Amino acid sequence: MTTPAPQRFAAVLFDLDGTLADTRLDFTAIRAEVGAPEGIGVLEYLDRLEDAARAERGRQRLHEFEMRGAAAAEWIDGAEAVLRRFARERVPTGILTRNSRAAVARTGEILDLAVDCILTREDCAPKPDPEGLLMLSRQLRVPPEACVYVGDFVYDLQAARNAGMAACLLRNPGNRRFADQADLVIDRLDELLALAGLDHS
Repeated sequence: MTTPAPQRFAAVLFDLDGTLADTRLDFTAIRAEVGAPEGIGVLEYLDRLEDAARAERGRQRLHEFEMRGAAAAEWIDGAEAVLRRFARERVPTGILTRNSRAAVARTGEILDLAVDCILTREDCAPKPDPEGLLMLSRQLRVPPEACVYVGDFVYDLQAARNAGMAACLLRNPGNRRFADQADLVIDRLDELLALAGLDHS
């Protein structure tokens, strides 16, 4: 069930992995591979390493994980249909991801990511920093308060809140603990149609 929402949104923004695309990334394995402890993001951990050679090895391993995941990308249930409906109805859309530009490009070769704008970690500070969402807001010419950002992880919710946007959690069995940090909770992507003032037809 969708958490009741009194407002409708002029633009719908998305995370990529786990929200639109299933890339089967094993973040536990990635953390173990690069040595990142719990409680800090992999990107942030690598940026803080004083050993430059170790940091570069970690970034290379992260790149390999991401590219392997991108090559195996499949649509999350309902994602392709929802993006196509938004495109048809001219609802502005965008993607903000912590993934690399190369990994997103590879995902895009497999899936038609039919959105108006895509920003990666090379374009802005990584989530939960709000920079990327505010950039999307400006590019789409939609004020932050008229945007909803949909994701599957706590960084997505924090980034949306930090940007002054509605934070929407796409709930799954592994992320229910984040629901209390979301403004909206959905279980299926087609529930977003109503949030954009569209019906399910």
